[in-house]
Amino acid sequence: MAPHAEGVFVPNGVSTKKGAPYVSPLYPNIDMQAFKDAAEKYLAWIGIPFQERIITGSRDLYCYTADGRKILDWTSGQMSCLIGHGNPEIVSVIEAYASHLDHLFSGMISPPVISLAQRLASVLPKPLSKTLFLSTGGESNEAAIKMAKIYTGKFEIVGLGASWHGLTAQALSSQYFHGRRGQGPLMPGTHQLPAPNAYRSIFRNPDGSYDWETELNYGWEMVDRASCGSLAACIVECIQSAGGMHVLPPGYLTALKKHCEKRNMLLIIDEAQTGLGRTGTMFAFNYENVVPDILTLSKTLGNGIPLSAVVTTPEIDRVCKERDFIFVTTHVNDPLPAAVGDKVLEIVLRDDLVENSRVMGLHLQEGLKKLQSRYGCVGDIRGRGLMAGMEIVGDPVTKEPSPKLAQALADMVYELGLWANLSSQPISGGAFRIAPPITSTQEQIDEGLDILEKALAATEGSLPLY
Repeated sequence: MAPHAEGVFVPNGVSTKKGAPYVSPLYPNIDMQAFKDAAEKYLAWIGIPFQERIITGSRDLYCYTADGRKILDWTSGQMSCLIGHGNPEIVSVIEAYASHLDHLFSGMISPPVISLAQRLASVLPKPLSKTLFLSTGGESNEAAIKMAKIYTGKFEIVGLGASWHGLTAQALSSQYFHGRRGQGPLMPGTHQLPAPNAYRSIFRNPDGSYDWETELNYGWEMVDRASCGSLAACIVECIQSAGGMHVLPPGYLTALKKHCEKRNMLLIIDEAQTGLGRTGTMFAFNYENVVPDILTLSKTLGNGIPLSAVVTTPEIDRVCKERDFIFVTTHVNDPLPAAVGDKVLEIVLRDDLVENSRVMGLHLQEGLKKLQSRYGCVGDIRGRGLMAGMEIVGDPVTKEPSPKLAQALADMVYELGLWANLSSQPISGGAFRIAPPITSTQEQIDEGLDILEKALAATEGSLPLY
């Protein structure tokens, strides 16, 4: 049987001084082979393979392995630790609320829940002001879709190709990146628009540029033909992360909103990864003068603690209440995660981290584009703020995908001390998903870029250009 932790983690006993090395007290003496054997025997398959190395600690922008390696975490955990691992202020909030106000009956409310709802409303455009808090992104999208169906009295949901919204029934049925197969019928009335992909789309203007408007209009024509006349909502990510870090083209969201209004549909925007400054604005939809009818948040809101939110208008909330909308879960409006979310948003605003994300994002994009100019296998660089994609190809002219090369490069990157998740499904094109904490400094961005370049130089088939 795998050994347990020796001793108890005491946050106040760990140095938080900038630059101080972090050593996890959780597993000072670990039998790695025993843990690996136990993992093989007791952990069920989740849909992706587990990494070989066992992680025993995390601090700031780094993870630490059982064999003593320090890994720069360029995915913020699962795109969630917006302000870094083990942030001392977040740790203090967790300690306080775990001791005094952790979990309540779903019908009870508490100060941190009210405070977070009020703080969110203060940074959102009107009329978005009514919030309920849940645990995961899939759960928040499930609630949002249910809300849209009840409000409109209709049931058909439109999603984008290459989208990811979660693994609950309605969320899964509305996404098209992965996970739809092998389980029989999904929810009826789901429709797909073409995945916005400026790099690979077949829709082109005469000058070769991406003709997203014709593509979008064509998609809606297909939806209208397939629809039974009960279109309730369209759900969209501003950056399709799992699908390869594809950014919606400028003007796309505005056009999408007009399509929804024309059909008396609601627009749901899923900002699980893009919310709270990740893209260089507080919310990714801030880039255009578009206000969703329903906004969902998760991941970044809890900085790694399970917390999600559904934000809508007073009018939608009023009608849903009249029509008996219910989404009571065990952890709806729980105080401890809400207190964490409130502190996260406070820190983001107080420390001007949205601006830091914008500035560091420009530096990251500049560095990635330099790598693209040096290595032919880097087919495309895309992103916004501290959310970037680097697509790997076998031929820069034909854009031929090379999943084997992409995986070899991913393995080399990790071996050299950087974690940048590879989105390896065919629809993603073999793209690295890069989303470091928005507290990142220029020095830390350069550290990651340096590792990427070393990996490209050491990986066969990277096609060095000079």
